[in-house]
Amino acid sequence: MARRNGTEVTEFFLTAFSEHPEWGLPLFLVFLSFYLFTLLGNAGMVLLIRGDGRLHTPMYFFLGHLSFVDMCYSSAIVPQMLAVLLERGAELSYPRCSTQFFLFTFFASIDCYLLAIMAYDRYVAVCRPLLYVTIMTEKARWGLVAGAYAAGFFSAFVRTVTAFSLSFCGNNEIDFIFCDLPPLLKLTCGDSYTQEVVIIVFAVFVMPVCVLVILVSYLFIIRAILQIRSVGGRAKTFSTCASHLTAVSLFFGTLIFMYLRDNSGQSSEEDRVVSVLYTVVTPMLNPFIYSLRNKEVKEAFRKVLRRSKASGKP
Repeated sequence: MARRNGTEVTEFFLTAFSEHPEWGLPLFLVFLSFYLFTLLGNAGMVLLIRGDGRLHTPMYFFLGHLSFVDMCYSSAIVPQMLAVLLERGAELSYPRCSTQFFLFTFFASIDCYLLAIMAYDRYVAVCRPLLYVTIMTEKARWGLVAGAYAAGFFSAFVRTVTAFSLSFCGNNEIDFIFCDLPPLLKLTCGDSYTQEVVIIVFAVFVMPVCVLVILVSYLFIIRAILQIRSVGGRAKTFSTCASHLTAVSLFFGTLIFMYLRDNSGQSSEEDRVVSVLYTVVTPMLNPFIYSLRNKEVKEAFRKVLRRSKASGKP
């Protein structure tokens, strides 16, 4: 499927894990199960938050949107990846590749912003508890979420237009699980300096800025926790932030490793493993992270189970 050098690329061919064809079916089954768990877990979290009045708080409002975005984020990548594994490669037209890149960038950017917003929410809850209700009003919550979606759209639009204004020629094979920026840049020809600078600037704006907001928020939170005299009070306060901190570490850790590093000399196999973590594993784990360490969510889940058992009795 590769094209000759000098030929302009009008379609792409995904060939992830082609050097291990025997992995195709096992990986297909594993990733399919991961994807189903992702949809089930995140959809369940959204329904749980909407259905239980005790979860109608700012923290769970943001968590509900995070779960929704995680479903969309995973759905933009995993079905295509499953097709690549099952068919040992898949052709993507230029528009399909750019659309997938846009959707991935859009939902990933919203994830970044939402995690930063949730860190700010925890800062207000821990450090400004008496003002929490007046600061995190319904209007403020919707404003923050709308801002996350708008900023995500703008960032994705600019990065997609910039990336696909590059000239692609020669080999059209992408040894990756989806149309992502690092493998696409390897197919460029001609002068791409300006476009790469724009792409990097937007990447630097989204990721490090969100990480900075999270770090500053948690520095204030840690300082407030250390001022609590009782050990039990410290543990209880920190437990409200532990789930979010775990999700942040998983998501940003893999993204930073993938995008904010020198890609020269890095193997495609290593890149694929890292990409699987942030596109497949992290969205699947998020609902379990927030439910296993959260008493309110576990109690709401038990309530649903009791209702289902009661309705099932004759």
